[in-house]
Amino acid sequence: MTSAEHFISLITVASAKKLATALVLCFILYHGLMHIIYGSDSCKWLLTEGRYKGDKEWQPYGCMMHYYTQTDSRRCLRYLAFMGHHNHFVFIGDVRIRQLYKSFISQFIVDGKASDLTELPENSDLNFNDAQLRLNVQFLWRPQLDNIMIEDLRSWMKTDAPSLIISGCGAMTILANNNSDTQLYSEYSMGLVRLVQPVDFLAKKNTKYLWMLQDPVIKERLPAQLSGIDNRQINLCNKAAIKILSHSEVHIWESSKLVGAGVLEQSPDGYLASPLSLRHKIQILLNTYCNDHMNFDDGSCCSYPEPATILQLLSLSILALCIIIGGGMWLYRKFCYYRTEISYLRVDMENTEEANNSETIQIEQPEVQDFYTLMTSLALLSIILSYFYLCDRTNFFMKENKYYSEFSFWLPLGYILALGLFFTEDRERGPRTLNREQTDEWKGLMQAVVLIYHVTGAKNVLPIYMYLRLINSAYLFLSGYGHFCYFWQTGDVSLIRFARVMFRLNFLTVSLCLCMNRPYQFYHFVPLVSFWFLVIYFLAWLPPRIYSGSLNEYGPRALLYLALKLLGLVSMITILYMSEVFFEKVFVTRPWKALFVTTDDDIREWWSRWRVDRYSVTWGVTFGAGLVALQRIDHIPGTALSSLLALISLTAYTTFTILCHSVSECEEIHSYVAFIPIIGYIALRNASLALRGKHSALLTGLGRISLETLVAQGHIWLAADSHGVLVLLPRFPVLNLLVTSFIFICASHEIHRLTQVLAPYAVPNDWRLVARNLLLFIAVLVPIGIHDGMF
Repeated sequence: MTSAEHFISLITVASAKKLATALVLCFILYHGLMHIIYGSDSCKWLLTEGRYKGDKEWQPYGCMMHYYTQTDSRRCLRYLAFMGHHNHFVFIGDVRIRQLYKSFISQFIVDGKASDLTELPENSDLNFNDAQLRLNVQFLWRPQLDNIMIEDLRSWMKTDAPSLIISGCGAMTILANNNSDTQLYSEYSMGLVRLVQPVDFLAKKNTKYLWMLQDPVIKERLPAQLSGIDNRQINLCNKAAIKILSHSEVHIWESSKLVGAGVLEQSPDGYLASPLSLRHKIQILLNTYCNDHMNFDDGSCCSYPEPATILQLLSLSILALCIIIGGGMWLYRKFCYYRTEISYLRVDMENTEEANNSETIQIEQPEVQDFYTLMTSLALLSIILSYFYLCDRTNFFMKENKYYSEFSFWLPLGYILALGLFFTEDRERGPRTLNREQTDEWKGLMQAVVLIYHVTGAKNVLPIYMYLRLINSAYLFLSGYGHFCYFWQTGDVSLIRFARVMFRLNFLTVSLCLCMNRPYQFYHFVPLVSFWFLVIYFLAWLPPRIYSGSLNEYGPRALLYLALKLLGLVSMITILYMSEVFFEKVFVTRPWKALFVTTDDDIREWWSRWRVDRYSVTWGVTFGAGLVALQRIDHIPGTALSSLLALISLTAYTTFTILCHSVSECEEIHSYVAFIPIIGYIALRNASLALRGKHSALLTGLGRISLETLVAQGHIWLAADSHGVLVLLPRFPVLNLLVTSFIFICASHEIHRLTQVLAPYAVPNDWRLVARNLLLFIAVLVPIGIHDGMF
């Protein structure tokens, strides 16, 4: 074996998981050291560093910035006013600060009065009030760091101080000392030194003071009165501000300079800020002031993580106990392994009686092994869930906003498709329509699109959004098809079958609900697919039970009974859809109400998702029944005409997504036509024996863990409940995405494996043990439900 072959042989799933574990430990150490050395104040990150993304949106370093609309801004101040706060803002400085003041108050002006801002007097103090918001915004014209500015600050030492002060100036000082850099630095520094004492005093009165560094200029475009300013002098003033104010209570707004420099070419005169620059600066100010009070999911800057609930603390304690017990058993086993091996060897070499004792020991071993497997598996799962909590319920790791562009969406999708084709394999058991490998491959392809859709934030692109709705419909279609095929072939509608499927679907989700303090409906796809499995199970259980073994009993009537069941299902779905009031009465009934409402006790999210895909599972069952009928007469369509029709159906759906004008219109039509492109894809994928007999091993592997990746993505790949992106490696967004994706896939694969290992313990083969475990689970849920008001 060559060295290259030996290296390739080492690349296994187990080695990949070990590498992922090592990477996580390294990143925990790295971020821990960063917090110790530089602190973990995301407000400081917001005001210090950041970068422009490709769409010219500002991304602060290490945290997520919420975009405040006028409604959001007024809601924030209204809430603070209700809580007794007086929203007092003061802007002190020159024309640049005046620009900032005008942009700030435009966030709160209603009734079309924004045009009044153009009529404000120049070079004078200004004031804006809104009694409803208890808002007072002042602008003080102070173009130089002189006694007047210092006296303004000292005056607030004796009266009620503002909530937030934003100041900055430099142009007048530069022009007054244009001939000497030394004199400029000395005079500017002296003014900054005098600033420190009153600001430090105001900080004790909970006033936040921001000193805005000076933006660079475009000297060639400066007006005549400012032509003496250049960037060398501006950098000198900024250097003095950083040196002197860094050791005071002043918050140096360094990111303001970076925001201005990034779009400097858009400046109207080479000196004033561009509209885009002002918009970003106002958003930074609002995020600084409001985030910790409003708790927007996509605003982690200046926001502290939500405190752990009693249920979370209890869940984390159980996880810690599992880790201790499982880890202790693993260490004890490793410690005793070689000694035990030698003991068994000696016993084997003794007489027959001792050999019998050895046999007795080996018979008892499986029980110990089973308990060992149970506890070590629970310990591994607990470690992974702890990583979930660390990533998404603390500010230990950084988070950033999503970024969408055509390039960022289609390029990774193209890479995955190319890799999928590269890892194409033949099916061992021969070609068969919609075989297991093919459905897993389909799920893997869809999951790749879903992941790219979420990480890029492509929700606002209507055609892509509608294709995601089609993917959800296809998942449910496959769910209906798969469950029908199983019930048809086995006729198994036992409690054991029901419990196994529900455990497989909900094990990770329920664990995360307890650890992450999120409602069941947060993991929206799992409630949807679980509900429809319950419907299919009830349909299969309802007499007469139609499956392959009952054909001799019922004969041709079997198809009639099946058709009547499906017709009844469609009728019930239609009734629920036609009456939203009836729908709410059904699903808001206690105690199962908690399964269908969000944190705000709102059922609209469930209604929206149920409504869009209300017929998808029925189509899957109907397709499965039709395919079974065709297989019985040995006729599976595979002609060139079916391939042509499949292409037409996919093209027609794509055209529909482009031409429809609104989400509501698209979703309403989608509910009735989604089966057309789904069946079209199936027909195209099975157009020939060669296509049926091949599959992509890469996409098939991703499809087998699609449930885990779908549930886990919002916590350990994305961040802030899927509203942002997890950052383990700051400043390198592409490399960070590759690293977090690798860890995410490894963790999902391990959760999938652990679910399979733990399933026999939770759902044994004896229905009485299953009933016992189910009652124990309900007994655990009852006190939780009582605490949350389910009963």
